[in-house]
Amino acid sequence: MTTVLILFLVLLFTGLPLFVNLGLCSFLYMFLTHSNAMTVVQRITQAANSFTMIAAPFFILMGNLMNTGGVTRKMFRFANTIVGTVPGGMGHANIICSALFAGMSGTAVADAGGLGNVEIAAMREVGYDDDFSCAITAASSVLGPIIPPSLPMVILCVTVGASVGRCFVGGIIPGILMALAMGLLVAYYAKKRCYPRNARPTLKILWLAFKDAFLALLSPVILFLAIYTGIVTTTEAAIVAALYSLIIGLLAYRDLKLKDIPKVMLMTCETTGVVLAIVMTANIFGYILTVAQVPQAITVALTSITNKYLFLLVINLFLLFIGCFMEGTAAILILSPILIPAMVSMGVSETQACLIMILNLMIGVVTPPVGVVLYVTSNVAKVSANRVIKATTPFLIPLFIVLMIVTYVPAVTNWLPNLLYGLG
Repeated sequence: MTTVLILFLVLLFTGLPLFVNLGLCSFLYMFLTHSNAMTVVQRITQAANSFTMIAAPFFILMGNLMNTGGVTRKMFRFANTIVGTVPGGMGHANIICSALFAGMSGTAVADAGGLGNVEIAAMREVGYDDDFSCAITAASSVLGPIIPPSLPMVILCVTVGASVGRCFVGGIIPGILMALAMGLLVAYYAKKRCYPRNARPTLKILWLAFKDAFLALLSPVILFLAIYTGIVTTTEAAIVAALYSLIIGLLAYRDLKLKDIPKVMLMTCETTGVVLAIVMTANIFGYILTVAQVPQAITVALTSITNKYLFLLVINLFLLFIGCFMEGTAAILILSPILIPAMVSMGVSETQACLIMILNLMIGVVTPPVGVVLYVTSNVAKVSANRVIKATTPFLIPLFIVLMIVTYVPAVTNWLPNLLYGLG
């Protein structure tokens, strides 16, 4: 097993696609141990054969439809109308829009790629510098996987057998705290650098902006109510939300054209294909780790730390380090079967443990060297990656503060799920 793990780490830094790396290492282990080849086929098939996992492509489709259908522009215009008069108004609008869009896309990359074009262009136009515009766009995109719905959270819950509904609800308060914490930093920079404000809007302007964005704003509300009233499952809610996005794009706003549908479907298939390839190969890789008793050894080592607070600090440091080098979905699939049970054994609720892991790894999407959102934002803004990385670094501070709150104040993640679902 040691040879396989070394090979995995070496290939990880060669730029080889992750699913190829996971598959090769898994097949090598099965070959070296003379295991039944049918086990590989069964495990790969089992990973894809999940009703909950069907939600993933529909959440991806919903985000793509919203981006292509011009919904993101209407949302940003509405958010800017509300908060544009305060110091750093467009920065706050950026955060609010990311929080709203989080209720539709559920991924940081979709947020940065979809909203980034609109937000950065609008901030440039009124005098914000590129570095600040890119930094707040990248940092606020982390809200996508925290505020429900969340594609990484669906994958995590499927992997460890946790309740998707409880984890979705558990992410609401941490997401709000992250938005508020970043808003404070935006206000500080706005006053220090004398960033412009919008003129105070009239009631008519407010009403027109709200009316224009109403159907878009209704999407996360429908999604939230559908899931938490029990009318539909998470998977069914994703399908409903994708259908709703298609209808308002085609018939209400009419920014989405029939000729755009093939392109949107192709984009969705490409993203889904990559996600499922990683999920399937990570499943067999997780299996061989279990057979080799790697999770048991790590759990024993971690639980030997008897102080719960020190234990959680070590978990956070480890996940933050992993997030700097490994893509979030891969880290979830490989590490969650090991770390979630270890945290639960130390008295952490399953919901809190899942949120701790998600938040750590999502901070990784804005942390070099692998921070994919940094490079997406750099590409959108046509600004060097080094400038984006440097400008985004201060925004990691409020994210770290919220991470510590989530880690050491269980009520932040447990109170709302317990209120809606009962103790469990």
